[in-house]
Amino acid sequence: MNPIRGLPKAVTTITPQRLSFAGGGTDLPGFYTRFGGAVVSTTIDKYIYVTVKRHSPLFNEAYRLSYSTTEHTQSLEEIQNDVARECLRLMDVAPPLFIATASDLPAQSGLGSSSAFAVGLLYALHVLRGENVSAGQLAEEACHVEIAMLGRPIGKQDQYAAAFGGLNHIVFRQDGRVQLDPLWLPDNNISKLFQNSMLFWTGVQREAGDILKEQIESIDSTSDTLVSMQQMATECRDALLQNSHDLQQFGALLDAGWRAKRSLASKISSPEIDASYERALRAGALGGKIAGAGGGGFLYLVVPAARRDAVRRALQGMYHVEIGYESRGARILSTVLD
Repeated sequence: MNPIRGLPKAVTTITPQRLSFAGGGTDLPGFYTRFGGAVVSTTIDKYIYVTVKRHSPLFNEAYRLSYSTTEHTQSLEEIQNDVARECLRLMDVAPPLFIATASDLPAQSGLGSSSAFAVGLLYALHVLRGENVSAGQLAEEACHVEIAMLGRPIGKQDQYAAAFGGLNHIVFRQDGRVQLDPLWLPDNNISKLFQNSMLFWTGVQREAGDILKEQIESIDSTSDTLVSMQQMATECRDALLQNSHDLQQFGALLDAGWRAKRSLASKISSPEIDASYERALRAGALGGKIAGAGGGGFLYLVVPAARRDAVRRALQGMYHVEIGYESRGARILSTVLD
């Protein structure tokens, strides 16, 4: 089928990954539909890149996907990448299509890469169809793909972070509505916060589904802890807005949240993670947490500049990844017109 004249024949999007500071777990529907939820999260300067182009019929394939593996299929149903398959099912863009994705950091590491991929792919498909789309629509469509269509046991914070970008307090209402409030820190303190942040790769990639399933199944018994974590998100928001220069307070909030979160499911932490975290604290870190659902991935720490070298030595078996603040959400990197 020939593409419609005047529409793009290739689109590349760039979508940021995110760090959740407080409230993670309260964005699960099983909790927020009963109690409401809230998180504080920020996007970082590490990205998911998605390219979608109209494929030549000379290749004799309906879809080619290139990611950690390569797929060549003749039908939508044959696509093994479930997020790509369901995004294509939702958007109904006529094949043949070529889709490629790349990431700055490993997948399954707690930085919301799957949702960032969904948001970036949906954005590219909208542009390929000649459509304008808002950040809110992208976030909701990504939630629909991952939660409704794929039935994943996940929350809604990652999709909103990827679509909107920036540092935000995100509230999840009991009726399913999402309220996103950007946090603008005085005196450029967001840059200072990142100058005193460290991210370490544990070397463990993990599937979050099992951890989140256990969290969901345990909500009745852990609801008090989750309510307190929801309140910590509000405290974290207020601390950033009112005392963003106070690293001690921010670090203490992250530490309290991490110690609470470890009680929500059996595999959120491990003896190795706990030992690494305690070594970092002894070396001068003020607090931190494992990014995302837990079980591995990245260890985020708040560390005064004077203690960075000591913390790096204490965690010498882990790779230190420099990160910075990203104020923007998903956006178009390039388009090629027909």
